[in-house]
Amino acid sequence: MTTRTKIACLGAGRMGRGIAVAFAYAGHSVTMVDAKARSAEEFTKLEADALGEVRKTFASLSSLGLLTEADVEPLIARVSVVASHRSAAALADAGMVFEGVPEVVELKREVLGSASRQVRPDTVIASTTSTILVDDLSGAIENPRRFLNVHWLNPAYLIPLVEVSPGSGTDPAIIEEVKALLEGIGKVPVVCAATPGFIVPRIQALAMNEAARMVEEGVASAEDIDKAIRYGFGFRYAVLGLLEFIDWGGGDILYYASRYLEGALGSDRYRAPDVISRNMHEGRIGLRTGAGFLDYSGLDVDAYRTKRLQAMVDLLRHFDLARPPVLDRGQPKIS
Repeated sequence: MTTRTKIACLGAGRMGRGIAVAFAYAGHSVTMVDAKARSAEEFTKLEADALGEVRKTFASLSSLGLLTEADVEPLIARVSVVASHRSAAALADAGMVFEGVPEVVELKREVLGSASRQVRPDTVIASTTSTILVDDLSGAIENPRRFLNVHWLNPAYLIPLVEVSPGSGTDPAIIEEVKALLEGIGKVPVVCAATPGFIVPRIQALAMNEAARMVEEGVASAEDIDKAIRYGFGFRYAVLGLLEFIDWGGGDILYYASRYLEGALGSDRYRAPDVISRNMHEGRIGLRTGAGFLDYSGLDVDAYRTKRLQAMVDLLRHFDLARPPVLDRGQPKIS
């Protein structure tokens, strides 16, 4: 797979358009293949809508300083839309195919199966499903070794993270191939098992439901809860991952906090998983013991802490919350 692999998207909806923008921005040519049979008039409208949205997205990125106005037209020129009855040529020329049709198993299997019979033997096919397990789809693929799930987070052209979920029959070499392709366009791929919710949706569903529950219970206003998320929860986890943060403070703190919350709120949704207590019993508390969820052996802990704290200071500056100290004479010190 080269750095300029031709990309095909099965479907010209929101996901296909977002992926098209991401790859075109990074120098790839992208063809969105309409997955539905339409009249010429209906297809013309779809094509205009799809390319119009791509143009609008690039114009937006220009206004945000990621490209110039002069860049817009050359980038749009890399994107095309073809009708379903002309899919063969587009798919035969693609090195990577992303399926992005609605979340209906039968529809996805039909579209993926048809595409798998039209691509080259070395083409990789990926579903972008956010809910369906990859092995529920792989049976429809002629070459399931080269099939996996690649879950983008919206907006696909901006969010760096992409979750890569292989099936039971996916060739491990294909995982590395897809990761390299994604990294080549500036994405940050992570590999996760084929499990409902993958990584981010599974965690964010818990967090979003808890935030809604707190509004329902009158714990705080929606505005204050969101403020707490932006400047507390999100602020820390933009620098420290969730598991890294457990290690930073110590797994024992989470263990005792979880026990208290479970009892005080009368809900087992706060119960710590067995791995927390198991790590404690094995002395894997985190930074203090040199190991937790992550391995800190041989690490310069002071340098590590300084680097993380520097990232937090940079975030303070980003939010315009960094302030100079107030000295006794009542004037801030200007450095």
